[in-house]
This record gives sequence, C-alpha cells and structure tokens, in this order.
Amino acid sequence: MSINRFLPFFIILTMFLACKTVKLGVVEGFPDPKDTSDKPILYQEKGVFKQGVITADNTFNGARLNGFDQINDTTYRVTILPENEPINSSPHFAFSLQAEETTDIDLEIYYGDHKHRYWPKLSTDKETWFPIDSSQFDTLKAGNLATLKLQVNSEKLYVSAQELMDTEYNLEWSQTISQSENVELSVIGKSKLGRDILCLDICKGPKKKKPTIIIFSRLHPPEISGYVAMMSFVEELLKDKPLSDSFLEKHRVLVYPLINPDGVDMGHWRHNAGGIDINRDWSHYRQEEVKVVATHAINTVNKNKNKVLAGFDFHSTQEDLYYTLTPNRSSTIFPFKDLWIQGIDDALDGYTPQDEPYDLNSPITKGWFYLLFDAEGITYEIGDETDRAFVKKKAEVAAREMMKLLVLRK
Repeated sequence: MSINRFLPFFIILTMFLACKTVKLGVVEGFPDPKDTSDKPILYQEKGVFKQGVITADNTFNGARLNGFDQINDTTYRVTILPENEPINSSPHFAFSLQAEETTDIDLEIYYGDHKHRYWPKLSTDKETWFPIDSSQFDTLKAGNLATLKLQVNSEKLYVSAQELMDTEYNLEWSQTISQSENVELSVIGKSKLGRDILCLDICKGPKKKKPTIIIFSRLHPPEISGYVAMMSFVEELLKDKPLSDSFLEKHRVLVYPLINPDGVDMGHWRHNAGGIDINRDWSHYRQEEVKVVATHAINTVNKNKNKVLAGFDFHSTQEDLYYTLTPNRSSTIFPFKDLWIQGIDDALDGYTPQDEPYDLNSPITKGWFYLLFDAEGITYEIGDETDRAFVKKKAEVAAREMMKLLVLRK
C-alpha cells in the first residue's frame, strides 16, 4: 500500500480547517437509533458466603458473584448473571475465596444462558494478576460452564475475568497524570448513582483555537485491555520529548478515562446503573454519564473555539482491530486514518493492524465524533487476552504516529 502519495494532500487539506460551533441537541444521521431509556437492573446480594470449608466474598468494588453453592465434598459452584438482558454475552466475574486450612477444590463458574468469554485471572492482593494455568482450567462443550482447579487457604484468593481497575484505581492514575504541568484534572459531573466522572485536559500553553483530540475509555466495565491501552496512549503524549512538546504546543487533548463508573464498581458485564449500553446513547443523551461527557466536551471546545480533529474510543474484544469510518464518511482530516494505521504497521515488526471500517449504524461514539464534529472517529479495540506488554507498546506507537501526522499541519 503506497501511503506516501497521500501525505502532501493531507498536509495541504488540514491547513484550511476551521472551527464551527456545535450544539448539544439530538444528533441526526444514525440509521439505527436505539431506545436508551432506563431499564431495571439485577443488584447482587453483597456479602460473605460460606459453603462447607470455603468462604466466598463479593463485597469489593468490581465484584460479580450472584450465587455460591457446594456441589459435593470437593466441588463448588459460583453463579454469574448479568445486570439485565438482552446483553452482549461478555460474562464478567470477580470474587474472592478463602479457607481456614489449605484445601484443593474444583470450582465451577456457571453463566446461565450465556457463554464463557474471559480467561480467569488470579491474585492475592488485587494488584498483581496472573492468568490461571491451562492445566487448571477448562470450559465444557455447552460453553456456559467453566471449571477451575484451585488451592485455597487462609489468604484471600481473588478470581476475576480481568484485572480489577476500579474508580479508585482510575482516580489514582488520573491524579498521577495531572502532576504534569500540562494537565488539568477536574470532576465534570456525576454518574446516575453519584460517582465522579473525570476529565484530563492536556495542553501546553494557551488553549484557545487549538485543534483538539478527544479520548474515551471504559464505557463497558470489564474492557480492561482497552483501558490499559488508553493509559499508555495518554502517557506517551506527555513524555518529555521533542515530538510530544511540539504536539502539545499545537494541540489540546480531552481525556475522559472512565465514563461508566457505576458499571465498573458494581461489576457489570456491559451496562450502566440505568441498565443501558451507553455506547448506544450518543444521539439523545438519555443516560446521565453520556449527557455529562457530551455536554462537557461540546461546551469546552465551543468556549475555546477548538476544532475537534479526531476521537478515539478505547474498547476490548476478542482480537486487536480498529473500527473506523468508511470512505464515504471522510472527515476533515482525511486520509488521516490510512496514514496512521500504515505508520503503526511500519513501526511494529511482525504485526499487521486490522482495519475494519463500517458505515454509520447505531448511535456509538465513532459516529458521534464524525456527525457532530466532522472529526475522524476510531474505535480502538484490543483483544481481551492480548499480552499486556504488547498492549502498552502498540498504544505508545499509536500515540507517536498520531502526533507525527498532526504536527505536520501548518
């Protein structure tokens, strides 16, 4: 693929970008709108539950455990159910196990009508995690039951679908990032249940009229690999290097690192406390979290006459890929996406980025960036089990390739 021939055109085109005032009203143009009115959710019974010699606990943030039973002398079962249905089949589980004496057990994880998705992770402190060995883990043919062989003792053993990174973790990371002189951290509003929603405003010098990048993450609670990628992407923008300095002198970045705090802390599979996939609400803004973030982003760029160039929304799925816009939806920085992905391809030996463009459908963030701001909309997807070191490396490369392209603008 010859990308170099597009580069001069990209540089010239972006010289003429102008900022327009955008409004918070209903975003028209999504061919498949969704009803995002509140739906009831199933609250977990929180507590410490003892069966035989084993105690299970789901009282911590991010826990998901809907039932705990003893099947026989050595076999126990946890039941994992979604917050409500219909729902994307991504069963999140998280709980701790403990025994007075060292005991070997067989643990069944039962998902009802849903199929297993995540490779179990183990920890004794909720900070250091390691995937369970394949010899200790299996899923039955039906797919809705997983079996684990575990040794449990007096020290709590945490078993989770993914690493636990709750709102407290996000606050600590955001506060660390905000120690940079180029970052302002603020609470921009509250979730449905009153949890803080944060924004990191990144810029070097005056903010007025600077082209802006918007970054989203954690619309779906268990999507940790995407969250890890977002953190590394943002950290790369702040490194004390000529490229970072040049980029931040010319641009502003608005980062909303955890948009669904209720869902994260409540251990939801996908939805918020309103029982809704909030990545389907970027048209009517019926859910509080979407309304808070959309209002803040729109008011912020209007106040400072910032032109939004691109929006990146970090997610997780079964494999690494990018969901992008189709050529008939050319943003004002076209062909940025092709140049950016080719740059990532060139920088990473042995890795070929998977670009999967599709046209506008339901009201998701990718389409919102484009319809509201004429901006490039990219859903940055990372595989659930992609090696975390590679997740970070690829995100750093992606951030550098973005900065290289955008600092070329005159």
